Amino acid sequence: MTPPEKTCASCGRRIEWRKKWERDWEQVRYCSSACRRRGVTPVDRALEDALLELSRSAGARTVDVSEAARAVAASTGTPRRELEEPARRAARRLVERGEVTVVQRGRVVDPSTAKGPMSVRLTR
Repeated sequence: MTPPEKTCASCGRRIEWRKKWERDWEQVRYCSSACRRRGVTPVDRALEDALLELSRSAGARTVDVSEAARAVAASTGTPRRELEEPARRAARRLVERGEVTVVQRGRVVDPSTAKGPMSVRLTR
């Protein structure tokens, strides 16, 4: 029997089941030790909030994930480039919660495997 799918609490990617986790699968929250160390910071929460706010103001239009990075960079003084990957992680966490969908070239894609520029729109 295959255990239920899980997503990482930090990066939002799908956690691949491993035999060594068989006994404590219910307690597994992170996909790697890097994600365990990183966790979810206040900047990550700010990126989630920025993505949701931009998506709500855009209506049916999609919002590029880098727009949220730009907005948070302006308010925190952090260089935008440093917030690009955290913004992608924030988008994946929002997909897991069912608040947005990730779109590439007009099609909804799996955020765990998406490569390249990502856009989000509110879930209908």
